Amino acid sequence: MKFVQEIDMPRGISMTLLIAFIGLSMGCAGKGPPPPPDPAPGERQDYVIGIPDLLRIVVWRNDELSVLVPVRSDGKISVPLIDDVQAEGLTAEELKEVVTEALSEYVTAPDVTVIVQQINSHVVTIVGAVGRSGQLPLVRQTRVLEAIATMGGFTVWAKRDRVKIIRPTDAGNVEYEFNYGAFTSGKAPDSNFVLQPGDTVVVPD
Repeated sequence: MKFVQEIDMPRGISMTLLIAFIGLSMGCAGKGPPPPPDPAPGERQDYVIGIPDLLRIVVWRNDELSVLVPVRSDGKISVPLIDDVQAEGLTAEELKEVVTEALSEYVTAPDVTVIVQQINSHVVTIVGAVGRSGQLPLVRQTRVLEAIATMGGFTVWAKRDRVKIIRPTDAGNVEYEFNYGAFTSGKAPDSNFVLQPGDTVVVPD
């Protein structure tokens, strides 16, 4: 009997550890990826023009060439003398260089300024159990909870612990989680991360 106990004891311990490991693995499997890191302090990316931003093209001392134009669905804008110009995917500075070079064939040393009059392409979508669903322009850095609050906050039926943030990437959609209770209690301080253009915030009810 003593011999059997000496063999069974390690087996029992091993089985207990195995069950604990499986339980831990199953618990982790339901969780999404860790929140994306915040941008470094002071780090800012140049604004990239998109559809359907509204742009003001100003040519100094040439009012007839200065226009207020939307970025069309083909990503282009129309500018007097040079017709269609690709704008989507460029920064304001890059578009300025393109327009300046094109106008140089007609105007001596054109002084061009490109202004993003309305930011319409950099938006996030908030849907579900919030005050109002819709798109929110990202005119500055906006975090998950701020975006929800801007759209009227949670409704009384909202499942605040099951908020999903869906982010499109080159490799496919990535789904992050936001738990309001865990965040406000300090258990998940990094979950209230900065949103990116194209993100969709889903608040289930």
